[in-house]
Amino acid sequence: MFTADVARVPATSRFTAFAWAILIYTILVVLWGALVRATGSGAGCGAHWPLCNGQVVPVFPQLHTAIEFTHRVTSGLALVGVAALYVWARRSFVPGSALRRAAFWALVFMMNEALIGAWLVLSGLVAGNRSPWRAVVLAFHLTNTLLLVGSLALAAWWSAHPVSGLGASPLRRRILYALIAVILTSAAGGVAALGDTLFPAQTLAGGVGDEFARSAPLLVRLRMLHPVLALLAGGYLMALAMRGRRLVPDEHVARWSTAIVGLTLAQFALGGVNILLLTPVWTQITHLLLTDLLWVSLVVFAAALSAAGARR
Repeated sequence: MFTADVARVPATSRFTAFAWAILIYTILVVLWGALVRATGSGAGCGAHWPLCNGQVVPVFPQLHTAIEFTHRVTSGLALVGVAALYVWARRSFVPGSALRRAAFWALVFMMNEALIGAWLVLSGLVAGNRSPWRAVVLAFHLTNTLLLVGSLALAAWWSAHPVSGLGASPLRRRILYALIAVILTSAAGGVAALGDTLFPAQTLAGGVGDEFARSAPLLVRLRMLHPVLALLAGGYLMALAMRGRRLVPDEHVARWSTAIVGLTLAQFALGGVNILLLTPVWTQITHLLLTDLLWVSLVVFAAALSAAGARR
């Protein structure tokens, strides 16, 4: 997707700071979107989009309306920010540079986010809707979100660490597998969270029993898929991070390798707490935050590994 070329115009520290700020803000918007789903506020503006209950600004909104409307406003600001980042990148970096491509794809994925959000609302795949089709759209939504966050992370990283080519790293294929593993695990986690929201378990034993019951809804039976994928993907990520650190002695590779291992272990711990506490909203939001941070760490780790390989 990204072709790494030399940017003849050096990136300014202001651009780098702005790129990281947009990335952080986008992650916060993503977390608020998870709050919308967890609280069943997706229908807070009715079946209207982009208007909210037929109004530009709702007057004296109910809680669900306020949550949904806030998400729409913050998402719109995120779109403006990413568009500004792309324009800035075009003016500061030569055509074909890795950073410009990253900024371009970030804008594409951000527009996809808006279209998917509109689709969910206009199709009624929000709030208490239990259609399996909603799970499919949600999985696609989460995949697009990861690609958006990854593109922003690369734009921010490459602005401060210009690259001259892709290194012939022996781990390139394994990194691709790791990226796919995180995407699949995240998509499964989104489906599991949707099942927890629509079919909350009253007890831990009851929830586990429901997952193996043939009469249980599909979204409930699919919940077990996420922890299995998480354990497998997490083990693979830690092994990859440590192997990359051994093969390529580089300051940045070592730093992001440590981040991957630490965040993966934190995810394991929080995932267990999430299950034991029957998936309260705060653990779901924190779990998603760690997922985004882990994804950013993996993407930048791959970029640092590639750059180090090119230098070698």
